[in-house]
Amino acid sequence: MQKLTLQNIRNSLPVLGKETWLTSWELIRITVPVIIVTKILEEMGLITTLSMMLEPVMNLIGLPGELGLVWATSIFTTLYGGMAVFAALAPGLDLTVAQITVLCSAMLIAHSLPIELSISKRAGAPLVPIALLRVFGAIIYCFTLDSLCKSLNIWQQKAELLFSAVAGNPTLVQWGVQQCRNILLIIAVIFAILLIMRLLRSAGVLGFIERLLAPVLPHFGMGSEAAPITVVGMIMGIGYGGALIIRETANGKMAKNEIFNSMAMMGLCHGLVEDTLLMVALGGKLGGILWGRILFSLIVIFILVRLIKALPRKISYSS
Repeated sequence: MQKLTLQNIRNSLPVLGKETWLTSWELIRITVPVIIVTKILEEMGLITTLSMMLEPVMNLIGLPGELGLVWATSIFTTLYGGMAVFAALAPGLDLTVAQITVLCSAMLIAHSLPIELSISKRAGAPLVPIALLRVFGAIIYCFTLDSLCKSLNIWQQKAELLFSAVAGNPTLVQWGVQQCRNILLIIAVIFAILLIMRLLRSAGVLGFIERLLAPVLPHFGMGSEAAPITVVGMIMGIGYGGALIIRETANGKMAKNEIFNSMAMMGLCHGLVEDTLLMVALGGKLGGILWGRILFSLIVIFILVRLIKALPRKISYSS
């Protein structure tokens, strides 16, 4: 482990700058079209129509229908795409901290599904069950979280948003300038998160989290081969964990049930550091977007493993 010093941090800045640019370019490629499409929909009055279509699901988890577009964008693109729509729509809504935490939780559990489900499929996990688990898992968790927040009267204060909007009816130029500011703000957040990730790795915090979770996962249907890989995926993301599982599957080291359990766990709970920090930047509370999400995921997988064991072997883990 590299010793954490000021000199090491200085030496890593050029690499960090390159990583920030590469990540930001991906962000710009995704978010600029999303922002433009959102503006067009808004000008055509279709945001209201889409909100009405998504309103039943969003109301179920205590959110206004407009935020359905944020979650839908996250599902089909990335968290950054969802953040771009959030930056455009949220300043016009009167949101509480609890509502933002609920929205962030939905985005964290179900996002980038076209890409991440394809990784799960390549790893050997059945596509439809994992997709349903993530979408309905997000709805169930967010419904529970919203109910708890309301019944316990926590996080009900008005949220202070990171992003802002031009008051009144802005011209296209004013709107464009504001969106550029919001994108620059997201890029600054990305740089800060990459720096924090590097510091956490150098300080051994990520390794500590891995050691903390590794002994727990064998109780959730994962053996000695699957548990460490699952921990990597939970911390670093499905891209990392899925790639490792694909390699282990090619070597014949993991059984079908372990692959399914591992990808199901990662599907509900991954990107524990980087993705969580992104949602903290939006205003989500760690109690909901991190600790509650981990607990919910462990409970769901614990129940799921035992339910699947009760199924006839011929239909268990079928793809």
